[in-house]
Amino acid sequence: MPVITLPDGSTREYAQPVTPYDVAADIGPGLAKAALAARIDDQMIDLSLVLENDTALALVTAKDADSLDLLRHDAAHVMAEAVLELFPETQVTIGPSIENGFYYDFYRETAFSEDDLAAIEKRMHDIVDRDEAITREVWTRNEAVAFYKENNEPFKVELVDAIPEDETVTFYRQGDFIDLCRGPHMPSTGRLGHAFKLMKTAGAYWRGDSNRPMLQRIYGTAFHSEKDLKAYLTMLEEAEKRDHRKLGRSLDFFHMQEEAAGSVFWHPKGWVLYREIENYMRRRLDQAHYREVKTPQLVDRSLWEASGHWDKFGDNMFTAASEDDRTLALKPMNCPGHVQIYRQGITSYRDLPLRMAEFGSCHRNEPSGALHGIMRVRAFTQDDAHIFCTEDQINSETVEFCNLLLDIYRDFGFEEVRVKFSDRPEVRAGSDETWDKAEAALRDATAAAGLATELNPGEGAFYGPKLEFVLRDAIGRDWQCGTLQVDFVLPDRLDAEYVAEDGSRQRPVMLHRAILGSLERWIGILIEQYSGKMPVWLSPVQCVVAPITEVANDYAQEVADKFKAAGMRVETDMRNEKIGYKVREHSVAKVPFIIAVGGREAESQTIALRRLGSDKQETLSLDDALAQLGQEILPPDLA
Repeated sequence: MPVITLPDGSTREYAQPVTPYDVAADIGPGLAKAALAARIDDQMIDLSLVLENDTALALVTAKDADSLDLLRHDAAHVMAEAVLELFPETQVTIGPSIENGFYYDFYRETAFSEDDLAAIEKRMHDIVDRDEAITREVWTRNEAVAFYKENNEPFKVELVDAIPEDETVTFYRQGDFIDLCRGPHMPSTGRLGHAFKLMKTAGAYWRGDSNRPMLQRIYGTAFHSEKDLKAYLTMLEEAEKRDHRKLGRSLDFFHMQEEAAGSVFWHPKGWVLYREIENYMRRRLDQAHYREVKTPQLVDRSLWEASGHWDKFGDNMFTAASEDDRTLALKPMNCPGHVQIYRQGITSYRDLPLRMAEFGSCHRNEPSGALHGIMRVRAFTQDDAHIFCTEDQINSETVEFCNLLLDIYRDFGFEEVRVKFSDRPEVRAGSDETWDKAEAALRDATAAAGLATELNPGEGAFYGPKLEFVLRDAIGRDWQCGTLQVDFVLPDRLDAEYVAEDGSRQRPVMLHRAILGSLERWIGILIEQYSGKMPVWLSPVQCVVAPITEVANDYAQEVADKFKAAGMRVETDMRNEKIGYKVREHSVAKVPFIIAVGGREAESQTIALRRLGSDKQETLSLDDALAQLGQEILPPDLA
């Protein structure tokens, strides 16, 4: 007689084995209709799974966050069923849910066209309307292999062979479609609903191996409601308008070209933006008592071997041979170099914490397919720093860092920030005992900082657990930028020490931290956040002074010179064009302030000010304009 314990602590006792669906129906018909799956010990299961023993059970509905993954996994299966009905010669491979939707990889000689996608999507709606029951089946390994060999599905045979011997082989059937799958799934195809859309096709190598067959990947997205789907598609449209690659070109910030794939050619305006951000960060670091350093670009592989990076990241390093037969690597990160500076001389406990910062130029051999504008590049600069401290200082340093990070994000206009706690990855350096200590230290420090976190299992750094700071932009997208990592391993591997109060030699703790992450990526995020209309303090050109007639050219130059002397980035537009044309052109270029002057303004020592995004014109005395705009251009830390 199983006893089922519900999340509120109440129990229900049954005289015979039951399914989660039975429990839902027992509670009420509304819950039975809403339930999509169930959860036991944080593991999601089918509603049809038979429960024979006492169980703590939670029912999953559309209100649960992880139900979206379930929905999208079902959408992938429905899509595969539709493809096989329309194109029976196709071979299916894998189809998971992903962050913003789902995909399924297919092997087919003929490429899927846009018309094919429309037909597949239409057939998916038909399959939803059929409301086919989705049932779980357990097969033997031999049965599964024989089935797929008989149906000429070599990719599926390979997947069956890869299932561990102690793992149950399960299939899910819906109508005439059956697929190898761990599950779980919703009770029927009808539960998927119609809030889905197929997005695009792309090539994908089987098992991610360029030596294996090329497959066709169809991407889609799905939501619980048409409203949510519409909101997502609207966000994508807005993101397309804000694409930093298009805006970066149109605003003359930067360009990229094949001869330097993954590297940025910064144009004068873009470099002004870059330097303003770097200068702002340098001031904030100075105020927080960081000491800035600079480490070499090329470092002998022996240091990377000692640090552990060669084994872990060697394939992603650019290397060069020197004339003395040494192998040198362009640094992909700054931490080993900072340890080398720390090790010069004897450090006392009185010298800690030591906060060492670098705007470190790094290179990583990213796959060409992963490159994306200035968001994902091969040459980038990190606002990197390492804090060498004692174990007793971890809490206070974490609190200070988190406060600094959140304050900086607010200065750039980001108020909503989530924090993920990433624990030990499968491949890591250091013993389990060391990781236990590091994870406990970071949890305590996070609590001291008053931060609520969500677990990001297995995503810690090579040397230690980390916090990942995820900010949300103006159109609801999340960007992971800042990190804080507690590292007990690297100081030991690279022999970093300090003299403790009792005279003994001790290892410092190393806190790896970044706020913006990559400056290139941060600028890409800012361009999209503000749709190119940068805050005044970051605008490469803050003001254009345009004479209405040639008579006012001298006064226009006088105005521009005074604004430049006040610290403003100013240009003049002396072209023989109508003022309306000039205003429109500089508005498109997203210049915050456009100042028009004519004979009347010259005589009265005034200016006509138009602000970006406003049709109103404001008349100010030149002195008042200098005072007012001189304040508005200041960076947040100087205002």
